[in-house]
Amino acid sequence: MSEGPSRIALYEDLLRRVASGVRNAQLYAADHPLVARNMAGLVTVLTSLHQQQPSIAVGIVGGDLVVADTPMHKLSATMAELIRKLKDNKVERIAFERGVTQEELFALTQSLSRLGGKSAVDPEKHLSSAHIRVGRLKSEDEKKPEGMASDIAAIRQMYSSAVAAAEVAWETAEVEGMPDAPAALETVEGLAEAVTQNRTALMALTAMRNYDNYTFTHMVNVSILAMAQARALGIDGRLLREFGMSALMHDIGKVRTPKSILNKPDKLTDDEFVIMRRHVVDGAEILRRTPEMPILAPIVAFEHHLRLDGSGYPFTVKRNSMNLGSMLCAISDVYDAMRSQRTYQQAYPTDRILAVLKRNEGAQLDQNLVRRFVQLLGIYPPGNLVSLSTGEVAVVLRVHAPDPHRPRVRVLFGANGGRLELPFERNLWELQRDASEVKLQTVLSPVDPADYDIDPLTFLEM
Repeated sequence: MSEGPSRIALYEDLLRRVASGVRNAQLYAADHPLVARNMAGLVTVLTSLHQQQPSIAVGIVGGDLVVADTPMHKLSATMAELIRKLKDNKVERIAFERGVTQEELFALTQSLSRLGGKSAVDPEKHLSSAHIRVGRLKSEDEKKPEGMASDIAAIRQMYSSAVAAAEVAWETAEVEGMPDAPAALETVEGLAEAVTQNRTALMALTAMRNYDNYTFTHMVNVSILAMAQARALGIDGRLLREFGMSALMHDIGKVRTPKSILNKPDKLTDDEFVIMRRHVVDGAEILRRTPEMPILAPIVAFEHHLRLDGSGYPFTVKRNSMNLGSMLCAISDVYDAMRSQRTYQQAYPTDRILAVLKRNEGAQLDQNLVRRFVQLLGIYPPGNLVSLSTGEVAVVLRVHAPDPHRPRVRVLFGANGGRLELPFERNLWELQRDASEVKLQTVLSPVDPADYDIDPLTFLEM
């Protein structure tokens, strides 16, 4: 049996057992053999699914049950009853994370069975547990373009708040020896939700920041980029937030680096670089003894400058393989550092940065992860202002992975340099069907929004 049908069969079995668990809880005593047998089967199917991905989400979109983004159309009467009960009680999403226990599953099905119609229960607060997260799932129908403006406005505010929280974490680590973990965790919660619901706008915002605040914007950007990669790999729930928190704290060891070295505008000397490299060890030590910090965080702090070919640091440490969180953080760290303009470094364009990452793929950084990152981001990411070979200037709206030089764009300035009163969209990929258009409809290069006195992100809202 191929992987596809096997996985679909597991999804169907998962739904059957959840529905049966709720039904059995209504019909039988808690110690009835049928209840125990169904719970054991539910653990078995989730164990099989968790070998493929760390979090399995069941949600309702329209009238369908969806498992891991796959609509399930074979609905029995028991499943249809389950959908009605979940909808009536505002339960639209249940995520089962790796490590879920039979006791947690039993408690969930018992709680669901007791829910009455039109209940005012808060699903996330009253039904979630350590490895089960219950809440609300937004369908694509709810993400209407007309709501984009307020969505992006909220994301702008969230990003600003995240940078402020990063600064607080840094300052508390300097003064008290440990970052303010609760405040940082709350920030990552919001960013993780935004990565799940509006990844394009959030990633576009990471490129538009205050260069005078590099340390803190870099912390937030690496966290967002790492979570975006993790989400694209199917990682969700608590593990996604742990990836985000670990990436946010990856450079926290630099609080012990002398400011004369940390803020030096010129290239570091060999002796100064020796001191700078200590931040990976210092960061791991700080995070290891910080309460409420994910166990992954000190690992990422220690490993994010290691490379598969042994070219990174600490020099004496060799790894045949690294933690996934460390590798996603390393890719995000390199990318964000290279695209950042600082006193001693001009920002590199995205195409050059991705060329550097790809040149080293498989040697320093994991080949598959780099390729996925390039596909996720595109040579010209959404929110970038670009010049077209027609002479027009446009903002990138959506990446087209098969041909990254031909994204979907919104044209803002005509070939004569004049700003258009009515910007319009153009799909460069579709235009190449006409052979006469191929040479005309490509992106030439990114341009600086400051030269045009605009904020490209506002044109994602239209």
